[in-house]
Amino acid sequence: MLSFITEKQTVWEVLKAETRPIFIYGMGDGAEKIMRVFREKNIPLAGIFASDDFVRGHSFAGYKVRKLSEIEEQVEDFVIVLAFAAGYQSLVDKLLEIAERHTLLVPDVPVAGGGLFTYDYCLEHADEIQQVYDMLADPFSQKVYANIINFKISGKIPYLMEVTTPKDDIYRNIIKITQNETYVDLGAYNGDTIEEVMSYTKGKYVRMYGVEPDRKNFKKLRKCTAEMPYVSIYNAVAWCTDTEVPFSTKAGRQSAVSALGQSITARSVDSILEGKPATIIKMDVEGCEREALWGSAQTISKYAPRLMVSLYHRNEDIFTLPLLIKTLNPHYDIYIRHQLYIPAWETNLYAVPKENRS
Repeated sequence: MLSFITEKQTVWEVLKAETRPIFIYGMGDGAEKIMRVFREKNIPLAGIFASDDFVRGHSFAGYKVRKLSEIEEQVEDFVIVLAFAAGYQSLVDKLLEIAERHTLLVPDVPVAGGGLFTYDYCLEHADEIQQVYDMLADPFSQKVYANIINFKISGKIPYLMEVTTPKDDIYRNIIKITQNETYVDLGAYNGDTIEEVMSYTKGKYVRMYGVEPDRKNFKKLRKCTAEMPYVSIYNAVAWCTDTEVPFSTKAGRQSAVSALGQSITARSVDSILEGKPATIIKMDVEGCEREALWGSAQTISKYAPRLMVSLYHRNEDIFTLPLLIKTLNPHYDIYIRHQLYIPAWETNLYAVPKENRS
């Protein structure tokens, strides 16, 4: 069991055993999470640096933010820990170039929830992880699944680079978007994915629904869809029932349900659709994917819409979400793909009804 998991030593254990100086590359939420683990595990931190263009003489968490070029002049050999996300080619290329000169590790810290993804964590959930691996629809999905898990344990970038798939390939060869879609976008952000889908359908569709809880993002979504017919948008959290939940607003995409947030409307897909079908449901809801799936249970069971579901927000998502989808409707082929991103964000599940795979 779990023979596809070859990394057993965690990135934290590797860093703990390091004798070279360790520098964190980047600032913000990711750096704070990594520094907390450093403190818990007594991993020494030599300093923090940012890209040369972003250094303005400021400090972060009590450290003067330095330039990489400065550190390279002063320190002969050191380890870099990446603390930010890279999702476009030029930045990824820059990181790969740095990785040719230095040991560069990318610790996995969950976007939502707590805990660390370790080999022991995998052993605790061995039955579920193996069950997902065995049910995946193609060998490449199994390779992606194995590589993502090995990356999350080890922090080694090559695991991601080996299995990166262009988004175009996913839309054309797995989801197979047509001009007859009823598309539901959960976590619609500013309408970017709606526009993306429209680009594949040449502006043709049956109906679209967008659900976005963040007020600033929702204003952008409203503006994006203002001239589009047959589009309904909701300033709400995608949830398992119609209710109210506490919601914390952050900059950009990462607003999320939080006990410290203000009360906001929550809606289920089944309630929004009122028994009508959907053909595609996308879920990128910052750790609430499980609740959003339960809120789509009747639609998934009755109509088997194609699903595009984020698998990277919580540690457990990588096994609980595929198993939940199979529970809601066993007649799916399940694919996993990773789009260009460091760390393992944009690792997504794609569920397609079996009869569509002719």
